[in-house]
Amino acid sequence: MAFEFLQPTRRSLMAGSLTAAAGVATLVAAGGKAIAATGLQDSTNTTGTITGNGGTRIFYKDWGKGPAVVFSHGWPLTADAWDGQMLFLGQRGYRVVAHDRRSHGRSDQTWDGNNMDTYADDLAAVIDALDLRNIVLVGHSTGGGEIAHYIGRYGTGRVAKVVLVGAVPPQMVKSPNNPDGLPMSVFDDIRKQTFGNRSQFFLDLTTPFYGFNKPGAPGGQDGLRQSFWLQGMMGGIKGQYDCIREFSEVDYTPDLKRIDKPTLIVHGDADQIVPIGASAMKSAQIVKNAQLKIYKGAPHGLAQTQMDRFNEDLLAFIKG
Repeated sequence: MAFEFLQPTRRSLMAGSLTAAAGVATLVAAGGKAIAATGLQDSTNTTGTITGNGGTRIFYKDWGKGPAVVFSHGWPLTADAWDGQMLFLGQRGYRVVAHDRRSHGRSDQTWDGNNMDTYADDLAAVIDALDLRNIVLVGHSTGGGEIAHYIGRYGTGRVAKVVLVGAVPPQMVKSPNNPDGLPMSVFDDIRKQTFGNRSQFFLDLTTPFYGFNKPGAPGGQDGLRQSFWLQGMMGGIKGQYDCIREFSEVDYTPDLKRIDKPTLIVHGDADQIVPIGASAMKSAQIVKNAQLKIYKGAPHGLAQTQMDRFNEDLLAFIKG
C-alpha cells in the first residue's frame, strides 16, 4: 500500500488546529476581499482574485519584485504550502506568485469543472492577468501535473524553466500501459475516507506525507500537521473529491513530451504518497534533458521537511 497511517495521539492537536482556523478566518474577514487583477500587471506585493475558467474566482498571492517564479500546490493544500519557498526567494530578488486551485483554500468552491483541463486554464488565467513572462514554473505533487498540463495546453511561450517536486506525472494508477502504478483500490480508499471523514483523514495523511512514521522523522510534527489540516479543511469537499481522479488517473505523458525548457525533477526516495519509481524516474526519461535530483530518505513533503536543502537547490537551478 502507498499509505501507512499512524493516528495522532495528542488531544491538543485538534484544539490547536481549530484555534489556528479561527485566527485565519478573522484575517480573511478583515482583509481578504477580492480585487480585480485587471491593471495589476505591474503591481506586486498583493493578494487578490482573478477570474478563471467559467467565472470562478481564483485566489492568488503576488509578492516581491524581479524574475517571476510561479508555484502550484499539491492536494488538498493551498498556496500557503509554498510559504517557505516564497519567502526565501522573495528575499533574494524574485517575484513569487502562487494561487489556490479551484475548490481549494480561498478560491471558489465549484461543483463542476474540477478537472485538470480547467486547472490548467485557471493557471493560465493567473499568468496572463499578471502578464508574467520568462517564468519558472514549480509544481508539487498534483501541482506537478497541473504545470505539465498547462504546458501541454499552452506551450512554453511564457516559461523559462520547470521544476517538478514529488510530482504525480506521468501517471499514478496502475494500468496495462502503466504496470508500475498503484492499484485503483488505493485511490478508491482515498475517496472513501475523504467522503466519510475528511477531517480525520487529513490528520492521518500527514503521517506518511511527512514521513513521521519513519526513523529519524523531523521535529515540529504538530505544527506541520495542524497547518496541513487547516489548509485541507479550507477547501470544498466536492472539488477535493473530484481532484482525486485528476492526480491518479490522468496520463501526463503527452504533456511531459511538450516540455522543451530546462527541467529539474526533485523526489524523495522514501516518498510514501507518490512512489519515485512510477513517477520521477519515468518523468526524467520522458522530459528532454531533465535533471533528476533524488533526496535520500526524504518524504513527499520534502519542501517542508528538507526546506533549507530544497530552497538552495531551487535557487541554484533558477540562477543556473
